[in-house]
Amino acid sequence: MPDPRTPRDKALRSALIATHCLVGGEGVEFVSLIDPPTDLAVHVGRCRNEFTFPVLGGGSPTAPARLRGPQGGGTGHVVLSSPIILPDHPQVAPESPGDLHDAAEIDEILTLRTMLLTDEEKREARATDLRAAEILDRVETMPPEVFRRLHGAVRSLAPVSPATTAPAPTSERPAWWQEGADAGFSPSTDTVLVDGVALGGGSRVRLRPRGRGADAQDMFLAGRTAEVAGVFHDVDGSVHLAVTLDDDPASELHTWYGRFHYFRPDELEPLEPEPVEPEPFGFEPLELAGSPGRAAVTGSRRTPEAATTDSETLSSGGR
Repeated sequence: MPDPRTPRDKALRSALIATHCLVGGEGVEFVSLIDPPTDLAVHVGRCRNEFTFPVLGGGSPTAPARLRGPQGGGTGHVVLSSPIILPDHPQVAPESPGDLHDAAEIDEILTLRTMLLTDEEKREARATDLRAAEILDRVETMPPEVFRRLHGAVRSLAPVSPATTAPAPTSERPAWWQEGADAGFSPSTDTVLVDGVALGGGSRVRLRPRGRGADAQDMFLAGRTAEVAGVFHDVDGSVHLAVTLDDDPASELHTWYGRFHYFRPDELEPLEPEPVEPEPFGFEPLELAGSPGRAAVTGSRRTPEAATTDSETLSSGGR
């Protein structure tokens, strides 16, 4: 155990706080797992990562065009084994006014959390560490226009095909921010056509998230089966289906308070509905008038609602 009185700068030399593993070497070339060259895509698909997300490090790719992936990735000489999900060749965003932790954080979230510290907590942080004091000063004096830039930025735009399942806009429908803009939509009863099948509430599907452009967390659900809870229309005209996973033990709870996974129609594969087993019907022994015993009458079926046990019948005075 290190001496608790060890100065911070010295202690950090042997600490693994916010450690990022970089792998490289002479004559070594690494392949992108996100955007591999076409002839290596099959091999990349067999890779499995546990608790880390290897991406190509360094600057922009310099490999020949034949070795690059469809999006310009391909290969590189350095790999960053990142503990968080990053793109190939990650860089610190120019909107970031400075480090808050290790240059891999989400500035807006940590800035907001820092602003929520109590005055007492801020005094303790300033008295403990000079770097913490610098961060607090930067956050508290941050101009509003700098803070707004932390919310996000659009780096590039890719063409998208218009959604064919959304209702065609009409001049009579008010703008999305006006009252009545969502009139006519019903998530629980609306349907959307996928591979010739109308999907709506209660439909069973298999999840097929897109390889590129899909949410990273959705990729973990590829191949799982689910039930559609509703069809939702976005303000931009696109359509998403809310689903609950079949093998999620908390699916009923998620449905109760409205927490779902959302997928586009082209990310779902319709499944045949599960067959419903008919309720078994039994034969009710019928007591005949004037007979000391009971005779079974063939064909007299009892429904589950009409069936009673002997104890129920006796307690009600039926015999």
